[in-house]
Amino acid sequence: METSIETAIFGGGCFWCNEAIFSDLKGVIKVTPGYAGGRTTKPTYQQVCSSMTGHAEVIKIEYDPTVISFNDLLDVFFYTHDPTTPNRQGNDIGEQYRSLILYRNQKQKELAEQFINKLNTNKEFEYPIVTEIKPLTEFYEAEDYHQRYYHNNSSQPYCQMTIAPKLVNFKTKFKNSLK
Repeated sequence: METSIETAIFGGGCFWCNEAIFSDLKGVIKVTPGYAGGRTTKPTYQQVCSSMTGHAEVIKIEYDPTVISFNDLLDVFFYTHDPTTPNRQGNDIGEQYRSLILYRNQKQKELAEQFINKLNTNKEFEYPIVTEIKPLTEFYEAEDYHQRYYHNNSSQPYCQMTIAPKLVNFKTKFKNSLK
């Protein structure tokens, strides 16, 4: 029996951080950093950082839904970034770091809306969630040097100061979901 692979697209700050986190989950087959949610065709990293493209740094997650669900991915997504601050994650500031879910179908849209409503109703965060939910129009894969960035550069200062602590917290909370 062949398994159907599904795709989720999330933006929650730096795509290096998000790639490192989601790559460790059981059922996740591949995580690809890229750009989406804007208006420029085939943007570069420099263009996205200029805040002139409308794109966010995002990750494309290819996953096996028989092992991990879209809701499980949403749980990790909302746990590992601040969805209440527009255009900012820690010291990373700009619209490219906004909290964003780009849905591929109506079911993903509904699940994301329900998930956010539940978080807001339960007051899981001090402030209301500002995560955008919009349809995916196009995903542009980031340049090669962004792929597997943490894996290839884990000793770099940004990786040590920003990504490594996130991974420790994530691995503690989601230890049963790790590969």
